[in-house]
Amino acid sequence: MRLTWAFGLLAGPWTTILAAKNHQTATSDAITSAAEPTYTPDDLHIAQDPMQMGAMPASNADSSPRHRQEKAHLMKRMSRKHGSWGTSHPRYRLFEALWGFSRCRDRNVAELEKWRRLYQNVGKKQKKTLERVVDYKQKLDDVEELIFENFMICKDIVSTAMQYYGVTQQELDKHIKEAEEAGRQVDSYSPGQTLKHFVRDWAEQGAKERADAFPCVLSTLSDLKGDVSKGASLKVLLPGSGLGRLGHEVSSLGDFEVTVNEWSMFMNVAYRFLETRTTTRSFALHPFIDGMSHHATTSDMLRKVTVPDRSPDPSVLLVEGDFNTAFADQGGQYDIVVTHFFIDTARNLMSYFDTIKFLLKPGGKWLNFGPLLYGTGPFVQLSLDEIIAVVEEMGFEFEDIGSECGSLTFEDKKVRSTEAEYGFNTKALTKNAYSAQVWVATRK
Repeated sequence: MRLTWAFGLLAGPWTTILAAKNHQTATSDAITSAAEPTYTPDDLHIAQDPMQMGAMPASNADSSPRHRQEKAHLMKRMSRKHGSWGTSHPRYRLFEALWGFSRCRDRNVAELEKWRRLYQNVGKKQKKTLERVVDYKQKLDDVEELIFENFMICKDIVSTAMQYYGVTQQELDKHIKEAEEAGRQVDSYSPGQTLKHFVRDWAEQGAKERADAFPCVLSTLSDLKGDVSKGASLKVLLPGSGLGRLGHEVSSLGDFEVTVNEWSMFMNVAYRFLETRTTTRSFALHPFIDGMSHHATTSDMLRKVTVPDRSPDPSVLLVEGDFNTAFADQGGQYDIVVTHFFIDTARNLMSYFDTIKFLLKPGGKWLNFGPLLYGTGPFVQLSLDEIIAVVEEMGFEFEDIGSECGSLTFEDKKVRSTEAEYGFNTKALTKNAYSAQVWVATRK
């Protein structure tokens, strides 16, 4: 799952930037009616120690044998005694994510203070007009209050993760202290992007983006399971799953045993938090207050988003780690691999192809949906026609798929194209969309 959203996504191949028009003014409940929060400096940086919290909700994720087995494997990988300690060790990456969520308020406040300093450059007469007409200073004060509300969610994410992974406050504090004494900069950007992924995957406000991709994927999977005998389940793997909504929708189809996979610890700790939310709309956040651009109204910018819009499915299993290595002992065990907005995140695209082939049973299906927006420093960057040729050479055969997945990209090939938005904020005065490429290929 990509964590690369900025206020204007860099336009790559097949990316369109369109202006949104005729937005309606949002309702006035964008800001909650709670009294202004009071807090001490220590409250802002220290997560509640889960070892002292009797009311922490338990995750539903350990209820089946395969969940318990994977949790045991995960905790073994998370041990400092497992493997070489360093920046790629899963426990180190966990600490980095918890550090980021613990400090996410700092980045937003720093940006807010910059806006306030810049506002001082406005002339007195101009400022009087702004204060009389739009109350600009109050707008910035409102942002500050909502930054704190978002930070409370980040603190809950940290506390839940500490309980799930068995991290003590002392252990986390030690990591943060050593990092800050060494002059390292915390990743305070990724937490904000993770909150936006809650919108995309688990809020009503993300329904439009999900509707661009999910019907095609789910309809195709329904067709693929048509020949399954009654009572049998197909094993499906979704790598690069982010916060996992697509996997939960696949599970809802029935007859699928769903495994999702994600590398980003920012995504994984947020997912562990989500797993504890057994009721809908159980928490709220304000994901669009970190930037002033592309808002039709201030209410749009400040608006509250409630999450989740449906309860997570406890049967879905998350396997954390690198897609190329996390399933090294599961060759030929999957009926279907679904790559949704994933393959262009590869450092080595060929390794992804090799892993997909390795994991699929003979006759297994690979369903792809997504763009070709390559990231930083990829070893190889292939055009679509080159991907088709390489995949066929590796022993895959492309199949016909339905027109609900778009029109044919090439008249003589079986790959289809459909527009898919990727931007989190459907009320923004900009639109980012890809011509997503869709195919089903069978491993011979």
